[in-house]
Parts: sequence; C-alpha cells; structure tokens
Amino acid sequence: MKTVTSVTVFNDSVGVRMSVTYSEIDETTGQVITDNKRIDRVITSRETKNIISDLTDAAQDFVDALE
Repeated sequence: MKTVTSVTVFNDSVGVRMSVTYSEIDETTGQVITDNKRIDRVITSRETKNIISDLTDAAQDFVDALE
C-alpha cells in the first residue's frame, strides 16, 4: 500500500503545484518497500483549487492571529 507522508502546495510560474511525498509499505509484513518517493502535479481541477484556497485562507487566519 502507498501512504502519503507529506503534502506541499505552492504557486509557481505554471500555476498551483502540489508536491506529494509517500512511502510504499508491504501490507502483510509492514515492511517499508520504498520511502520518501515524490510526485509533483500542476493542479487543474477547479474543485481542488477551491479546496486549496480554503486551506490557504485558514493558514492565513492562523498567521493573522499571531501576537
């Protein structure tokens, strides 16, 4: 099975990009087969862009609340 270990979203010259790190684990033994594999995708889905925007707004609220 593949398990996501981190997700990063950022803006760059081509648009909104998502970087995902994951590990692959043998479901029977629990042994890590591969670790820290990474994929990058440019987000094109309007629905996903809206989710990212909502998450970014929540992060901004955390920052704005800092003393």
